[in-house]
Amino acid sequence: MLLMVGRSISSERNPLGSVRVVTGTSAPLFDPFTLRGVTVPNRIIVSPMSQYAAVGGVATDWHLVHLGRFALGGAGMVMVEATAIEERGRRTPGDLGLWNDEHVEPLARVASFVSANGSVPAIQIGHAGRKASERRPWHREGPLTDEDATERGEPAWPTVAPSALAYGEGWHVPAEMTAADIEQMLAGFAATAARARDAGFKALEVYAGHGFLLHQFYSPIANVRTDAYGGGFEGRTRAVVETAQRIRTEWPDELPLIFRLSATDWLDDGWTVEETVELAKLLKDAGVDMIDCTSGGIGGDRRVSFPLGQGYQVPLAEQVRREADIACATVGMIWDASYANDVVAEGRADMVAIARELLDDPNWPLHAAAQLGDPADFSGWPVEAGWWLSKRHRATTKLNLRP
Repeated sequence: MLLMVGRSISSERNPLGSVRVVTGTSAPLFDPFTLRGVTVPNRIIVSPMSQYAAVGGVATDWHLVHLGRFALGGAGMVMVEATAIEERGRRTPGDLGLWNDEHVEPLARVASFVSANGSVPAIQIGHAGRKASERRPWHREGPLTDEDATERGEPAWPTVAPSALAYGEGWHVPAEMTAADIEQMLAGFAATAARARDAGFKALEVYAGHGFLLHQFYSPIANVRTDAYGGGFEGRTRAVVETAQRIRTEWPDELPLIFRLSATDWLDDGWTVEETVELAKLLKDAGVDMIDCTSGGIGGDRRVSFPLGQGYQVPLAEQVRREADIACATVGMIWDASYANDVVAEGRADMVAIARELLDDPNWPLHAAAQLGDPADFSGWPVEAGWWLSKRHRATTKLNLRP
C-alpha cells in the first residue's frame, strides 16, 4: 500500500514523479483531505506561530526560511502566523501585516515556495483588539510602556475593543468600538482577504480565538455592549458571522475559509463549547468550511483551570465536529505521531495542527510517516536530501554501523 506524504514537486526537481510516497502503511494521518477546490495532501497543519520578526508589518527572509522548511518537511498545510488587518490591530510591533499592498509581495514569496514544494499555503488574519500594543514575549509579556519606547523605539498605540474593558490589571483600557470602527474592521478583513488571494494563498484562517478581537466580541467576559453587537448570543456573535460574510465577497468560492475559535473560555461565566457548536453552524451557513478548535485566552489575570495534557483540546473539536456537522481541526500539545494518527482515524478531528513540536523538528511529518510506515524509505523527502539519507542508510546497514 502507498502513503502520500504530501510533496508535490515539479518534474524538473523530481523526474520520478509529481507525488512522493512512503510505502508500508495507509495511516489516516497521511490521507488527503479536500476542502472546496483544495486538496491537502495529508492531515498535518503547521499551526500559525508568531515570530515577532516583521518590520513595519512586512515579512522578511526570516519568514520565508521559517515557513519554507515546514513545506520541505512534508506538512500538508503551512499556515502563516497571525497577520494584522490594520496597523492598530497588531499584537506587537513585530507582527506581520497585510493591511496595504506593500505587504503582498514578500508574503507571495512564501506562498510560492510553499506551493512549489508540495504543501498548501495558508495564512491566518486577525485583529488583536484589546490585546494589541503588547511587547514581544521575550521583552517580558505585557503591554508596551514608556520603557519600550525609550529602549527600543517601540511606543504604545491606542487600542480598541467591543467594550472599554482592559485585558488585565496594568493593561491599556481600550476605546469601545463605534459603529464606524466595526465597519472599518469588517472592511479590513475583506480587503486583507483580497490581498491574501492576490499573494497566492490557497486557504485563509480568521483568528477569532485566544482573546483576539473577534473572540472579544462573542465572549461575555469581554463584551458588555447593549447594542446590536452585544447582549445575548445573537448580538455577541454578529460581528463574527458578518466577518465571514464580508470575507466571502473577496475570497474565491473555490478556496476554503477556516475560523479559529476558542471553543470554551474555561470560565464559569464565559463562553462554552455548546455555544461554539451553535456559532459553528452559523459560520457554516456564512461560507466557512472548517473550525480550528482552540480554547481560552480571554481571562487575562483571572485563574483558569483546565485539563492539560497531550491532545487536551481534542474533545472540543470532536464535539463541534459531531454536533455542528462541520470539518474541524484540533491543536494543542500534540507531539506523538501515533496519537495524532489515532485522532484522525477515530474521526475525532479532520486535521491536526502542530506548532512547537515542528519548531523542535521541522521534519516531524516525514519522521511521523517513517514511524507509521517504513523507517528505511526516504522517498517522501526532497530528493536533494532523500538521496543522501537513503545512501547513508544502505551503507550503515550493510556495514552494521548503527542500529
